[in-house]
Amino acid sequence: MAKGSRSGPYVCGIDAALDVVSGKWKGLILWELDAHGVRRFAELRRGLPGVSEKMLTQHLREMEADGLVHRKVYAEVPPRVEYSLTEHGRTLNQALGPLGAWGTARIRREGCEQRQPQPDTRSSPH
Repeated sequence: MAKGSRSGPYVCGIDAALDVVSGKWKGLILWELDAHGVRRFAELRRGLPGVSEKMLTQHLREMEADGLVHRKVYAEVPPRVEYSLTEHGRTLNQALGPLGAWGTARIRREGCEQRQPQPDTRSSPH
C-alpha cells in the first residue's frame, strides 16, 4: 500500500482517519466512486457540483498517495484516465457509513436543505 504524505504522530485513531478524509470533497469522492465503480475525471466533476478542477485534482492525487484511489491511464489519443476505489478505499467508505447515517438524521432533524444527486445520463460500460 502506498504511504501518504501524512504519517502522524496521531492522538488516536479518529485523528488518523480524519487526516486522510480531511477536506470537503474527499468523502464525496469516496461516495461517488463507491456508487459508480469507475469514473473519468469529467464524470467525477459533474457528480460533485461546486468542486473546482484544481481541488478535485489535488484531492485525487492525495487519495491516490494514501492508497484509497486507483488511477488507470490508457495509452490512447486522447488519453483516457479512470479512477476507482482500492480495497483500502472501500473499507474507509464502509467505515464512513455510520457517519453518513448520522448526517442524514441531522438533515432531517434540523430541516437542512439537501442537494439532490444529478442523474447519470451516460450509459454504463459495465
